[in-house]
Amino acid sequence: MHELSFGNIEQISSDVRREEITFSHLAADLIDHICCDVESEMQKGFSFAEAYRKVKYKMGSGRRLKEIQEDTLYAVDTKYRKMKNTMKISGIAGTVLLGFAALFKIMQWPFASVLLVTGVAALALFFLPSALGALWKETHSPKRLFLFISAFLAFFFLFAGVLFKVMHWPGAAIALSLSVLSAVLFFIPALTVDRFRDPEVKNKRPVYIVGALGIILTVTGMFFKIMHWPLATIFQVSGMLILFIVVFPWYTFITWKNDNTVSSMFIYLVVGSIALLMPASLLNISLQRTFTEGYYVHMDKEQKLYCYLQEKAAACLVENADSESYRVMEELHNKTTDLVKTINNAELKMLELAEGKNGQPAADAVPVRLTESAALTDFRLIRDPFSWEPFSIYLAPGTETRTGLEKALSDYRSYMTTLDSVLVDQNPGMLTALAEFLPSGTGRDERITMMTGLHMLEVLKNSIMALEAETLVLISKAE
Repeated sequence: MHELSFGNIEQISSDVRREEITFSHLAADLIDHICCDVESEMQKGFSFAEAYRKVKYKMGSGRRLKEIQEDTLYAVDTKYRKMKNTMKISGIAGTVLLGFAALFKIMQWPFASVLLVTGVAALALFFLPSALGALWKETHSPKRLFLFISAFLAFFFLFAGVLFKVMHWPGAAIALSLSVLSAVLFFIPALTVDRFRDPEVKNKRPVYIVGALGIILTVTGMFFKIMHWPLATIFQVSGMLILFIVVFPWYTFITWKNDNTVSSMFIYLVVGSIALLMPASLLNISLQRTFTEGYYVHMDKEQKLYCYLQEKAAACLVENADSESYRVMEELHNKTTDLVKTINNAELKMLELAEGKNGQPAADAVPVRLTESAALTDFRLIRDPFSWEPFSIYLAPGTETRTGLEKALSDYRSYMTTLDSVLVDQNPGMLTALAEFLPSGTGRDERITMMTGLHMLEVLKNSIMALEAETLVLISKAE
């Protein structure tokens, strides 16, 4: 009769322990059962290695031992059974609700927000805690406790952040930041370390390290893109290149190089990769388009308003050319024109820097569209409209251009106060509001895009033009 050696039994015991069979005496029972099966196969003339391989093939994957433990726990442990049922029901319900919420949101049907909130609540408040409890019941592994907790925090804050972002509630940025920090600093490293504990995957450890780096860069890039922070594209593209050009082929070769058939795990890996790639790419395209297009629409409207106010002021001057107040009106118009020229000069400097290369402003490189009333910038043709450098050089507090603009605004306000007190009293808000368009609290180190700065200047310019037009009318009526 063929009997297993001590080394054979130790190998089987080690394999069973690696599957973290922790429930009562189940591990000992499984070891005994496998040993008996192996000895039975050895009776047929097979070596231990061949017999053990046949037994493992008959049992299925290593996951089968975990399933036996889960089935046993489900049958005898009431708390585990409740957690499992809660996990299944809340997971399915939450996923279905989020699917319908997305459909209702796209179709702009009612109750989309209710479905979204309910779906996120089911996943965050029921699915995640029950999944964490079930995993702890199955493993009782202190080594994995940190992994489970970090995963819970990362996904909990992710669900909350996405919900708050879609619903435009305050705190979305904080929740998303906590989710990314939990994933990047804790969950992904903990998962990588957990994979290192498996002695059978020593040859895969370099792949896991590079893969963890790729995932960290991709997640960080997606988060930076959502928050409109710099370096988002660099992080995202770098992460994608690492994952799909380096990690995916490398892992595939190591894992399935000796297989003659296509593994189901390979199919899952491909599908999972596509599931990661498509949202990241669509997010990048969608946010880039909506983010930039929104600015262009607002800038077009500001320029149309500028043309209208300019024509209104010119018409008022023409109508009152023979009046006694014309001299005052003309002086006001000249003061306003000088102030607008100062603002236009600040815009021109930023545009020339954005159009230039290697930090050198371009000469006559700004696209300008001529109309009957003004020369307007075609912002869509600017080479780098969302550069950070122009604002920090020309509009940040303490810069020469910003100081000159603030002085011109101060002189203009001082001039307006010299006009008839009745006119000034009717425009107190307009006079004090001029300084609010360029907040003094913006520091040099805060990164603000050039388009944001241009929008500030356009709104400021139109406010001045509106103030001039209204004041001209008041002067003409006070004659």
